Amino acid sequence: MQTILVTGHAGFIGSNLVKRLFKEMKEGTIVGIDNLNDYYDPSLKEYRLQELEKAKPAGINYISIKGSIADRELINKLFQEYQPQIVVNLAAQAGVRYSIENPDVYIESNIIGFYNILEACRHNPVQHLVYASSSSVYGGNKKVPFSTDDRVDNPVSLYAATKKSNELMAHCYSKLYNIPSTGLRFFTVYGPAGRPDMAYFGFTNKLLKGQTIQIYNYGNCRRDFTYVDDIVEGITRVMAKAPAKQTGEDGLPIPPYKVYNIGGGQPENLLDFVQILQEELLRAGVLPKDYDFEAHKQLVPMQPGDVPTTYADATALERDFGFTPRITLREGLRHFAEWYKEYYG
Repeated sequence: MQTILVTGHAGFIGSNLVKRLFKEMKEGTIVGIDNLNDYYDPSLKEYRLQELEKAKPAGINYISIKGSIADRELINKLFQEYQPQIVVNLAAQAGVRYSIENPDVYIESNIIGFYNILEACRHNPVQHLVYASSSSVYGGNKKVPFSTDDRVDNPVSLYAATKKSNELMAHCYSKLYNIPSTGLRFFTVYGPAGRPDMAYFGFTNKLLKGQTIQIYNYGNCRRDFTYVDDIVEGITRVMAKAPAKQTGEDGLPIPPYKVYNIGGGQPENLLDFVQILQEELLRAGVLPKDYDFEAHKQLVPMQPGDVPTTYADATALERDFGFTPRITLREGLRHFAEWYKEYYG
């Protein structure tokens, strides 16, 4: 009977992953932990947890814990009690701009929290540690598309620096303690019940209130949007196939360590993205048919910590797992707009 630990299970990606595991697993235990912080509206996190309770199948033992991965005692107790074979670490303080104003929470969650997870995996051996990295690690890389072979030594935000640190820490623990680990660099994840601080969600909230939306870099940014179901598909495939343990010529472990991009591989211009979002919000009836979008748009300069382009080279994911993200931006934003209409009424 398999036990899977998902940290950040009340989060956007975490809750969708648990929902997917409910469908795929016939038996076993899923342990979720989340601190339910107020970085954005906690009622959205509560809603996701309620949806999980509704979706839980009969054969699965599902344990939901409120707590922080930065609480070492709690994490150690959790690992000792449940002995997870697979750990998916999605708990992290997200957001580029927020990291400029609130650096402390990034160090606490993304550095100390991740260190606690690594230590727990060291003392309670696991089959596979899968953890969230981010396309932010590429910083201001000029070469596109971004490949995992590129150097990523120039982060432009503390958030990006913490994610790069996670990859380095995981490599170190893989080498020293032979812990199979895979890092996943996610590219601009979106979808229903997503994070309100993301552009598509924040824009919708503002337009509904009649406020002006700001489009950065005068609309000349490009983002590799990836629908949440594609992200979850990638995670589940990766979870099932840990990097092989091997011994080098020196008799020491060759680190069982991998990093992959999960991105759509089709960067969209922000102005095109806003146009599609508008059309889908009208279609779903979120906004009235005669809404004057032009009066509510403002083109503004680049923001600190932001990058002009994100663009994933996901060929390694396709090569090793036979998967590449498939859901188009229009299809994904349609699902979001329909959910938004239903949730907010």
